[in-house]
Amino acid sequence: MNSFTIGLAREVIGEGIRVNAVSPGLINTDIHASAGQPDRAERLKSVIPIGRFGESDEVAQTVLFLMSEEASYVVGANVNISGGR
Repeated sequence: MNSFTIGLAREVIGEGIRVNAVSPGLINTDIHASAGQPDRAERLKSVIPIGRFGESDEVAQTVLFLMSEEASYVVGANVNISGGR
């Protein structure tokens, strides 16, 4: 994913397109329950250095930042949203 992000970013930056990636870690969503493991996030939070799982709003805020003019110089980055994991 990193190589793809960097390669595509370099390929299209001349057209004014910025490419970045977001890599969420353990995020508190319903996906765990629908996969048959409703307690997965709770069981694994001890392996996350920050001591808790992430929230979908935290991922969304990072995406919004990357889409904003405040991130106009951010190109080819992979932002890990993983609580240090």
